[in-house]
Amino acid sequence: MSIQAAPLIQQTKLQGGSKRRRPLGHALAGMLAVAAAALAPVQAQAAENPQCELDRPMRFAGMNWESNLVLVEVERYIVKHAYGCDSEVMPVETLPALAALTRGDLDINTEVWLNSVAEPWAKAEATGNVKRIGDLYMGGEAWFIPRYTAERLPELKAAADLPKFKDEFKDPEEPSKGRFYGCPAGWGCEVVSGNLHKALGLEDTFTYFSPGTGATQKAALTAAYQRKENIVFYYWFPTPLVGSMDLVQLELPEYDKELHACLTNVNCADPKPTAYPENPVFTAVTTRFTQEAPQLTEFLSKVSVPLPVMNKVMAHMDENELEPDEVALWFLKNHQEIWTEWLPEAKAQRVMASL
Repeated sequence: MSIQAAPLIQQTKLQGGSKRRRPLGHALAGMLAVAAAALAPVQAQAAENPQCELDRPMRFAGMNWESNLVLVEVERYIVKHAYGCDSEVMPVETLPALAALTRGDLDINTEVWLNSVAEPWAKAEATGNVKRIGDLYMGGEAWFIPRYTAERLPELKAAADLPKFKDEFKDPEEPSKGRFYGCPAGWGCEVVSGNLHKALGLEDTFTYFSPGTGATQKAALTAAYQRKENIVFYYWFPTPLVGSMDLVQLELPEYDKELHACLTNVNCADPKPTAYPENPVFTAVTTRFTQEAPQLTEFLSKVSVPLPVMNKVMAHMDENELEPDEVALWFLKNHQEIWTEWLPEAKAQRVMASL
């Protein structure tokens, strides 16, 4: 014998005092429909405003060169609109940034130029506190002179030739020597270029001028270039400066991995000259960040920009005198074919809708 459950019944009073009965299910259905209608805007808002994996702002390292500043702003825009995350940028130089990342004071170092910090990075990685998660592009470094200088001094081909031409690059503060414009103070490249300056035996003939900031370095070089002064300097690329000037690289001895590793060490006892290798530029995060925010880590690991596009972005920044956040928006609007590959489709759509 089968037993059927009787429907729940609700009594409703009619006119004249009589009652009729209706199934309670009808009432519940009506109540659920009202509740669903009330919840719909909340659910839609939740879809439009995704919940960040972190309950605090993401902390980006704000090294003060253009490519880093632009890519940081690109990433900050995406994590806000695609992942619902707040973020902040902590101004810091290269080596202190690496130390801060290792301590956990930062979450993300968007641009690590490996060859400038080879030994410090190896030590940081050995702690287990940091991880390399994605390759951005292949950068480069060199010692440059303007082409007009190369034409004036046709025998100046290599960095080792510089002592013979010290009077052509007079340091206004020490006229008996030439001036070599090195890397800004506190940057990883300052260690390498400083050791290379020693390795080439330039200490007796050229001062090593270390600008206080990247902006100071760029301003000094740009002013000298516009006045057609002879200058010799270290610089990296992609950058607006290298893209906008007609420059010639000075020759350096063939690249040697072991010799270059010593050049990256501030305590290199016996520096020897060697050329710069191609410079992998990658993103690093804390190990804790990868555990707390796997979706954000997945996104950051996919951030990569072809070098010709990066050169184009840097040129656009320089030609139009734009701020990093303005350049980031220009990149997002004009190069969707690149950044949409970093994201799941639904999250890419959120970013595009915000633009």
